[in-house]
Amino acid sequence: MIGIIGAMEEEVAKLVAQMEDVTIIRQACMEFHTGKLCGRDAVVVRSGIGKVNAAICTQILADRFKVDFVINTGIAGSLDARIDIGDIVLSTDSMQHDMDAVAFGYPLGVIPQMETSVFPADPHLISLAKAVCEKINPEIHVFTGRVVSGDQFIADDAKKQFLLTQFKPMCTEMEGAAIAQAAYLNKIPYLIIRAISDKADGSAHMDYPAFEAAAITHTVNLVLELCASLS
Repeated sequence: MIGIIGAMEEEVAKLVAQMEDVTIIRQACMEFHTGKLCGRDAVVVRSGIGKVNAAICTQILADRFKVDFVINTGIAGSLDARIDIGDIVLSTDSMQHDMDAVAFGYPLGVIPQMETSVFPADPHLISLAKAVCEKINPEIHVFTGRVVSGDQFIADDAKKQFLLTQFKPMCTEMEGAAIAQAAYLNKIPYLIIRAISDKADGSAHMDYPAFEAAAITHTVNLVLELCASLS
């Protein structure tokens, strides 16, 4: 079974609309839509915004639905000058940029007493999603690289440069690293798919509303084709 997580209703509504034989299961104030998506057993859910919601959602997918893959679809702010609004980033790995135990001698982003704080995405999912995206969304570019997450909407040039210096990421958002950590702990292959909705700088509040719809369309196209390609 494929588990698909979106943070907002707009991100999952189009996917749910494509499902067949849908049953809704409610848990932790979330609605898990189970059924067939592109002929595959799938569960699609809106986690809500932020890392706590995302981690709880992923754990339910692991415990209750026994998913074989977790795909997190959504939008993000670009941290790389090569990436334009509307392009897609596929995670190679993910970190929490707001994990801060520096006072205890840990580098920024390192989770104390864990064996790793960098959670690698599944290589097969990355490769397959990249090929699918180039086929299904030929009008945009697809990139692979690090995704960083924190409970912050980044809309400041200084903060953007800080994240680039510290973590060398491709984009930033608010859920992916929590999903990645939960998937890692449960030994479930995962992938974060992010369409770029803004530049994570002083213009972010203006870009976001205008480009959100187009960004979601690209991720939905990709996820549908990716699901159809997974065995």
